Amino acid sequence: MKTVITIGRRFGTGGHEIGEKLADHYGIKCYDREIISRAAKDSGLCEEILEHHDERPTSSFLYNLVMDAYSFGNHTGAYVDMPISHKVFIAQFDAIKQLAEEGPCIIVGRCADYALAERKNLLRIFIDADMECRVKRICEKFDIPEGKAKERIARTDKERSSYYNYYSTAKWGHASTYDLCINSSRLGIDGTVDVLTKFIDAFDATL
Repeated sequence: MKTVITIGRRFGTGGHEIGEKLADHYGIKCYDREIISRAAKDSGLCEEILEHHDERPTSSFLYNLVMDAYSFGNHTGAYVDMPISHKVFIAQFDAIKQLAEEGPCIIVGRCADYALAERKNLLRIFIDADMECRVKRICEKFDIPEGKAKERIARTDKERSSYYNYYSTAKWGHASTYDLCINSSRLGIDGTVDVLTKFIDAFDATL
C-alpha cells in the first residue's frame, strides 16, 4: 500500500466511519480529529483554539484579535500578524503534510486534498448521500429530532463548504475537485467501502 487517501464528506454521510473501515482494511491510520492534537503539538497553538476553529472560518476581525491573545508559538514576522483562523489553518495544513510524509494513511476533511495536491500517491474521495439517509443517521447518532438534524446538517455543510472554498483554489463537493465521488446511501457503508477498496487497489497498483 503506497496511497495517501483524503476523504471529503457531507455531514451525515458516514464519511468518518468509511475512513475508519478503509484504514482497518489496509492496516493504516485514519486521521480525523486527531489532526487537531497533532497540529497543537507541532505548532504550539492552544488545542482549544484549534478545536473551536476546526473547519470553521471566521470573518470577524475583532474575534480574531481577541482570540489571538490566547495562542502562542512562533511570534515573529508575518505569522504574528495573521488572524488566529489563518494560524489554525496553517497549523493543520503543516500537520497534514507531515502525516502524509510518515506513510500511507487516510485523512478526513480539513482541506487535506488541497494540502497534499502535489503528491503523486494522493487519491481524493468525496462522500455524499441522500438527505433522507443523512437525517436518519444524525437523528440516531445524536438522539435529536428530525428538525434539529436537518438544521445541524445544513449548518455543518455550510461551515465545511465555506472553510474549503475560502482556503483552497477548488470547490467543495464539486466532482472536478476529486478523483471519485460516491453516494454512500446507494450501497450502505459496507457496500461503499467494498467499492472504494477496488478503486483504491486499482490506483495503488499504478504507483
